[in-house]
Amino acid sequence: MSKYRTRLPQMEGQPFLTDGGLETTLVFHEGIDLPHFAAFPLLQDEAGARLLRRYFQTYVAIAQRFHAGLILEAATWRASPDWGALLGYSPSSLAEVNRAAIRLLEEIREEAQLSQPAVISGCVGPRGDGYVPSAAMTIGEAATFHWPQIVTFAASAADMVSAITMNYTAEAIGVALAAEAARMPVAISFTVETDGRLPTGQPLGEAIQEVDDATAGYPSYFMINCAHPEHFEPALGQGAWTGRIRGLRANASRLSHAELNEATELDAGDPGELGASYAGLLRGPLPNLTVLGGCCGTDHRHIESIADACVRRS
Repeated sequence: MSKYRTRLPQMEGQPFLTDGGLETTLVFHEGIDLPHFAAFPLLQDEAGARLLRRYFQTYVAIAQRFHAGLILEAATWRASPDWGALLGYSPSSLAEVNRAAIRLLEEIREEAQLSQPAVISGCVGPRGDGYVPSAAMTIGEAATFHWPQIVTFAASAADMVSAITMNYTAEAIGVALAAEAARMPVAISFTVETDGRLPTGQPLGEAIQEVDDATAGYPSYFMINCAHPEHFEPALGQGAWTGRIRGLRANASRLSHAELNEATELDAGDPGELGASYAGLLRGPLPNLTVLGGCCGTDHRHIESIADACVRRS
């Protein structure tokens, strides 16, 4: 059963770690072929489930070492209707794999016996590409599209929903409204480009304000993903909206999304430098930052460096 759905502990100021780039780790470090960049089919066999368990246990160990909280993010970024259909999943089999992803995290949480809270999050990804606002929907269409996955999480032990790599506001609003209807806390994470704006060209602050206005501020918090800190830090400014940002899943690489799409080798950047960048954001424009993770190109080394730079200061 869920533990923290009515009161998310990461809202109370203490640091929480989460994982790095799951899909890039599986592809580049584990040599796993992921059709459509989907990790959730690994849950369908024992070897795949063991691999995912080992992956998450790596981050459990880091959280234990730093006495930090932990967000366990389900491997369900692609486990939504359109992507599931491309991979041969029926609505019922897709619901079952979403449940299996949460059960795996529930088992890991129970076995770990962490000294700090471990929050289970059901990950929701975009209907289209994570970098490009394709398959654009209206707010109502987005709420309808994402409802089956969100309501499945609501009937599980998931404590919350995280909508990661959202790249236009209508889809983000639809996810938030569906989460509200399912009585699930939700975090909205926006993809930003090298200029700190959404792929649509909308400034990040405007996007956050638009979502808050359309949902009466329902999202528990917002996050930034898929960009190096030097890409978005200049765009943060001094607006009050920056206080709504509590999570960060930055890229280790300074490459643009177009360059990353063309890359045949992993650009892992510099873990120490990335950790220092997070610490600078925490001291400066993002003082409410509590959820610390990674995105493209990051792995446990980056999360260790981020923890060393940010958690020990608390």
